[in-house]
Amino acid sequence: MKITFIGGGNMAAAMIGGMLARGFAVGDIHAVDVIDTARERLRRDLSIGTYAAADQCAPASDVVILAVKPQQMSAAARTLRPLIRQQLILSIAAGIRTADLSRWLGDYRNIVRAMPNTPALVRAGVSGLYAMAQVSQTQRNAAQSLLDAVGETVWLDDESQLDAVTALSGSGPAYVFYFLEALQEAGRAMGLPEAASRALSLHTLLGAAKLAAASSEPAETLRARVTSKGGTTERALDEMEARQVKQHLIAAIRAAEARSRELGDEFGGSA
Repeated sequence: MKITFIGGGNMAAAMIGGMLARGFAVGDIHAVDVIDTARERLRRDLSIGTYAAADQCAPASDVVILAVKPQQMSAAARTLRPLIRQQLILSIAAGIRTADLSRWLGDYRNIVRAMPNTPALVRAGVSGLYAMAQVSQTQRNAAQSLLDAVGETVWLDDESQLDAVTALSGSGPAYVFYFLEALQEAGRAMGLPEAASRALSLHTLLGAAKLAAASSEPAETLRARVTSKGGTTERALDEMEARQVKQHLIAAIRAAEARSRELGDEFGGSA
């Protein structure tokens, strides 16, 4: 399978690194980026072929991965339009809908839209995927194999649910880092050294995530199990409930979902 990335940023680099680690041939992966330093970084770090223009590699590819920012997608797709025949087009841009991408590509329909997240950088990502009806099972399998290289995958039947995926898991690492910041700041405020506060906070998050991943029980049950009546954990959770931390977090995630829809309207519908 020959693959061309349009865009050579962090997510493209993460996917390429994961693919190479899974046994994809370095000679089968190419990247296109107009920025010289981006191409140099990919050549240096991953040893793949890089180009300044898509016509140098996209026509011979089986899969073309659009890894540019939402505001750049229309121009990238229109440049790609005369170069595609039967390739699978895989988009990883937030908000950009397949109908708009299809229109920019000349009513092309072999399109899968995906939303990975930044833990792909350490092969621990998760991606939501949606395929247009015309995408073959072989092409669906190809898209999944590419995203499987950097983590877990979840297929969706309703494209509109990708806005929720964007808000929940696409933006989700930032929420976790925000909570990690709070834990570390609390540790320092209570007099712990910087290194100790970081280690305790980080490994608490890692350990709790591993416990949850290893259990089939809901998060509420796991939480209750470590919350003794009248203990320190209960006191902390009571404070969070009083301040409506969970409700505010849910509202924040819904705001991210709304912004994903806005991106589709802003950079897709009228372009």
